[in-house]
Amino acid sequence: MPRKSIGEYEISQIYPLYIEKVEKKGQTKEDLDRVIKWLTGHDDAGLARQIESSVTLETFFDEAPQIHENADQVKGVICGIRVEEIEDPLVRNIRRLDKLVDELARGKALDKILR
Repeated sequence: MPRKSIGEYEISQIYPLYIEKVEKKGQTKEDLDRVIKWLTGHDDAGLARQIESSVTLETFFDEAPQIHENADQVKGVICGIRVEEIEDPLVRNIRRLDKLVDELARGKALDKILR
């Protein structure tokens, strides 16, 4: 069976893992949602709809109202690759989200995460 590309995973599969990660480190689901909404421009209803609809990560980002204008300031290494050097826009946005979730889980202040 061929492996899924990163964009084929459903947000409904990934979101609970993000919640688990941040809550294990003492952060909240509300803070996670705030980070996701900052990056994607989704509002509460839009984020909930995307998760409930089990859209793929590709669709999740394609339907994002507005990738934040400061998203290019999300830098660093995820899975051994520098986020800012990823050429594929979808993969770059997925890894930006991963980086933001990591920063939240590490206890970085929200005002610093939300650049």
